[in-house]
Amino acid sequence: MMKKYIPFVFLLFLAGMLTAQNKKELTLEDAVFGYYKDLYPKRLSNLQWAENRDVFLFRTDSSWVIKNINGKTEKDIPLKLIRNITNGSISHMPYVRSFGYETIAFQKDSIVYFYNYQSNKFAKTVLPEKANNIDIHLKTRQVAYTVDNNLYVATTGGKHYAVVENSDKNIVSGQSIARNEFGISKGTFWSPEGNYLAFYQKDESQVDTYPLVDITQTPAALKAIKYPMNGRGSEEPAVGIYSPAIQKTVFLEKFTQAGPHHYITNLSWGPRGKFIYLAELNRDQNHLWFNKYDVASGKFIKTLFEETNDKWVEPEHPAYFIPGTQQFVWLSERDGFMNLYRYDTQGNLIRKLTNNPWVTLDILGFSKDGKYVFTLGTGQDPRQQHLFKVTVKNGNQKQLTVEKGFHQVKISPSGAYYLDTYSALDFPGKVCVKSTQNKKFNTILLKSENPLKDYRIGKAEFFSIKGEFTDILYGRIIKPSNFDPNRKYPVLVYVYGGPHVQLVQNRWLGAAPLWMYWLAEQGYIVFTIDGHGSARRGFAFESIIHRRLGQIEARDQMDGLAYLRTFPWIDKDRIAVHGWSFGGFMTLTLLTEYPEAFTTGVAGGPVTDWKWYEVMYGERYMDTYQQNPEGFKKTSILPKIKNLQAKLLTIHGYMDDVVVPQHNIALHDAAIANGIQMDFYLYPRAKHNVYGKRRLHLMKKILYYIMKNNQKP
Repeated sequence: MMKKYIPFVFLLFLAGMLTAQNKKELTLEDAVFGYYKDLYPKRLSNLQWAENRDVFLFRTDSSWVIKNINGKTEKDIPLKLIRNITNGSISHMPYVRSFGYETIAFQKDSIVYFYNYQSNKFAKTVLPEKANNIDIHLKTRQVAYTVDNNLYVATTGGKHYAVVENSDKNIVSGQSIARNEFGISKGTFWSPEGNYLAFYQKDESQVDTYPLVDITQTPAALKAIKYPMNGRGSEEPAVGIYSPAIQKTVFLEKFTQAGPHHYITNLSWGPRGKFIYLAELNRDQNHLWFNKYDVASGKFIKTLFEETNDKWVEPEHPAYFIPGTQQFVWLSERDGFMNLYRYDTQGNLIRKLTNNPWVTLDILGFSKDGKYVFTLGTGQDPRQQHLFKVTVKNGNQKQLTVEKGFHQVKISPSGAYYLDTYSALDFPGKVCVKSTQNKKFNTILLKSENPLKDYRIGKAEFFSIKGEFTDILYGRIIKPSNFDPNRKYPVLVYVYGGPHVQLVQNRWLGAAPLWMYWLAEQGYIVFTIDGHGSARRGFAFESIIHRRLGQIEARDQMDGLAYLRTFPWIDKDRIAVHGWSFGGFMTLTLLTEYPEAFTTGVAGGPVTDWKWYEVMYGERYMDTYQQNPEGFKKTSILPKIKNLQAKLLTIHGYMDDVVVPQHNIALHDAAIANGIQMDFYLYPRAKHNVYGKRRLHLMKKILYYIMKNNQKP
């Protein structure tokens, strides 16, 4: 009797089916709280080099671990010891604020601790309960901090000094200015030796007060904020210099050439702490002066160079001084892409160091001898991120990270080594110590496992198309794990589309959040494309949106949709769109300018008229509404809401201080006037987005609305 053999291919198919059946379902709660449920690849938390030697620290649940470049543990500082230092008042390892040769600075509540891990001794500085914007100088153990609108400095001896103490609430010292535009993320800057503290100050006297409402009080209370709206009064910036030795503050001379309401940014300390360097912009943001000031007197010395552009100039990086010299490297996109320029402190351009047709993202440091500067950039593929080594003398450049993907890098104090945390679309990631000189040196600290290997989850695929002006656009498609090319799938287009954001990156899961994979498992195709205006593509690609936000970007989205519709497994009659903030604006633009293309939309925190948005961002991309009335008219959603055909839900945080609620409320008022039915949901305590436990409620609201309404009419 002949034996019957089961084909091997069938056995593989059967094994795959059984494996898929045994895998767990990813719930929406899993997707939203995935970080807390260990559904993202492991990384080394709080990873950082010491300030002055080539050892590094990271934090675990139970200790701080200090290792050398070979991965050998030099010190393991347990939670029990930190509990003793804080009198048992701490339940987990705190975040390390500063890490030096023998000292670790950390904070618990309003106390900053300085722990000497060599001698096992500690000191502490007790701050007021309302202390904020804490900035530590580790060597001198001074702590700058703000209380309300004023700035102070404290020492471990228990002394507190007022840097600026002003009763006028319009004068704000020691905090970020310009609403965190121009790369600004803080308001205080210690000099290298800690003998001076530079700080930003803003006068908001001419800035309009905007009313928000706090519903947690009885009766509800007015929460007034300062909000500089397009074309209206803006803040006046200044820079102060405080000397702890003599407890005196001087302010830099005002640079009048930039005009009223100008901008100050990119504060840089010179090599010996005698001079301050600032990038200063006119309000139109099309003319930059890079200026030098004397620290002791605050006197203006000279303008080192200027940059102009008929669209905008946007400085986002300080000057990076080359060790042992009176020269610095400046990052500028004056020639179309962000490149490196070498100057001396008299303002002489020595040479353009790089001439890359791609974007340099940041300068990470120098070799100790000043021969090399290390940069982060995209390389040829804007979806990736790599480390480069540039010779300061002649601009020769070498890419150090060779693995495809997205590298997040920290350079050691000597410049001889770097910490490399990287991942790619299908690679969960590694953390390594590598050498900037020897490509064979590679100490693996962590190799991440796939945390989703036991879950049924779909796959992201990258694609590229030619969009407007024949530019290449990069996109991402997420399919369900049981994808069947013979089925018809509904689509969610997820959109941002605005400046400074790139959604499609070659990192783990294609940089897509887990809720997109959850939605794919419900039988959806989730589609995203980065159009003109998005980040990491160079000035021409990004600035084409000037004075007409949403117009080119919407055409890019429609070009992407046209590509998607070429596939037979797309249900062309069931296409939804969702986005938040600029993405909310784009959602509304798509629904009102291409109303027949979509059945459903959800717009979160949307801009609906750019005349109500902030000065710094809005005037850069749209100019003022007085200068560009036609552009504001064309981009406003309010007169276009009459075109709406799709089901539409808009969402807003009632305490939103970025896109103020006026945008959404006015849109609904316009809809009522035009007889348009649409839905609205309010998060009473939320600001510009919804976080914490309420985040699950938000995602249910969005995704269930889409799945319910994304149907043929």
